[in-house]
Amino acid sequence: MADKQISLPAKLLNGGIAGLIGVTCVFPIDLAKTRLQNQQNGSRLYTSLSDCLIKTIRSEGYFGMYRGAAVNLTLVTPEKAIKLAANDFFRQHLSKDGKLTLLKEMLAGCGAGTCQVIVTTPMEMLKIQLQDAGRIAAQRKLMPETVAAGSVEPKSPTAMQLTRELFREKGIAGLYKGLGATLLRDVPFSVIYFPLFANLNNLGKRGAEGPAPFYVSFVSGCLAGSTAAVAVNPVDVIKTRLQSLNRGSAEDTYSGVTDCIRKILQNEGPSAFLKGAYCRALVIAPLFGIAQVVYFLGVGEYILSFLTKKEH
Repeated sequence: MADKQISLPAKLLNGGIAGLIGVTCVFPIDLAKTRLQNQQNGSRLYTSLSDCLIKTIRSEGYFGMYRGAAVNLTLVTPEKAIKLAANDFFRQHLSKDGKLTLLKEMLAGCGAGTCQVIVTTPMEMLKIQLQDAGRIAAQRKLMPETVAAGSVEPKSPTAMQLTRELFREKGIAGLYKGLGATLLRDVPFSVIYFPLFANLNNLGKRGAEGPAPFYVSFVSGCLAGSTAAVAVNPVDVIKTRLQSLNRGSAEDTYSGVTDCIRKILQNEGPSAFLKGAYCRALVIAPLFGIAQVVYFLGVGEYILSFLTKKEH
């Protein structure tokens, strides 16, 4: 199905449905990624992805792996919808004057990444607090030496409580803490992902105009997603650290992006910037693979046509 034939409502539906399916499948890995990225030298509770998931199930139960999932599921629909629709909009606009060059594809990706942070930043801000709350609680129980004497155990807040608290203390800016780091992550991600996906997908097309088979779209989405995810992982580590409000007493706090980079290099070394990289690849690959399959199967178009028939 050619991009030109897909209406904006269908694109938004496709992006939203894909986001919901993808997040439900990979959320526990995303939780492990956040916890692995946030732990610092001297307070390492988890040694790997599997160790993190096992310890989370033991201390918090199965549903502990889905802490923060409600926020993600609520906001991932507009986030994915904006990202995919914006990329298509910019690609179509930039291709009006002729062939869509690699530079134009990268510019379209840049536009998509810039648009999505409107939703991504507050979503990630809330999700990270909820995901990391279990790590802080487990650290207090299993590593009491990292807890300051006389400190009170923080309560695990809900997403609504967090939102109200951030609004009360800092206004709308509270929800957009880490906006700069989110832009530094999401713009390069989209610049890499969308052109790479489009070119990989074109390799499997049936003829010049025909669409690629769904399995080609899935594999292309997975490969492009995991490549882009690993490439921007250092910025994702910085973003996660900046957006985390609660820390262990022995863990560093950061005043901004440059301060965060300096302290990580000084205290943990360059390898710390790759923390959670394979987790992020495991999260992003199926997330974008599923997104592209839903998009190319035209699920949104089918739902809209069904609703239109019912009205008549």
